[in-house]
Amino acid sequence: MSIKLGDIAPNFQAETTAGDLDFHNYLGDSWGILFSHPADYTPVCTTELGFTSKLKSEFDARNTKVIALSVDGVEDHQNWIKDINETQNTEVQFPIIADKDRKVSELYDFIHPNASVTATVRSLLIIDPAKKVRLIITYPASTGRNFNEIIRVLDSLQLVDSHTVATPVNWKNGDDVIVPPSISTEEARKIFSKGVTEIRPYLRYTPQPNT
Repeated sequence: MSIKLGDIAPNFQAETTAGDLDFHNYLGDSWGILFSHPADYTPVCTTELGFTSKLKSEFDARNTKVIALSVDGVEDHQNWIKDINETQNTEVQFPIIADKDRKVSELYDFIHPNASVTATVRSLLIIDPAKKVRLIITYPASTGRNFNEIIRVLDSLQLVDSHTVATPVNWKNGDDVIVPPSISTEEARKIFSKGVTEIRPYLRYTPQPNT
């Protein structure tokens, strides 16, 4: 199954370090991040899970639940978490899915045979409260993910869902945003009380509306 942007994230039931769960029930009305790992006790994954754990307050502030996946079992996950906590100076509190039979990995197309026949690639999905997939990023197994970028994308998605704007290159929370082409400059000046700067008729900036 190939999942694309805008698709409903497939539901599944799985054993995790937090007990058995139903994915959609776990997400509830929150945003979600599902990210896969090639295996337990791997160095890159250890750093990723540790850093993600340290971002708990950032995800909480954005109404976002995190859940990881690895193709090892729960006992291995639990022991690995002890290593992560110790080596990364943190406390992992989000669930890690035990996917020994690779059912979830195959459901989400996390196994790319040309990269590895058995291990999952380092994929990450952002899922909105309607269970729609809004972001898909896939890294090679050797490259750690940039979770500062994940936070940036979350901020952008939540902003554009609440205001009729787009975010430009390298945008970060608090920067000016772009007026979409579907809105005329005249209309934009009525909508955006902080003002509109027209660079070209199709390229207009306005201060971020919710700051």
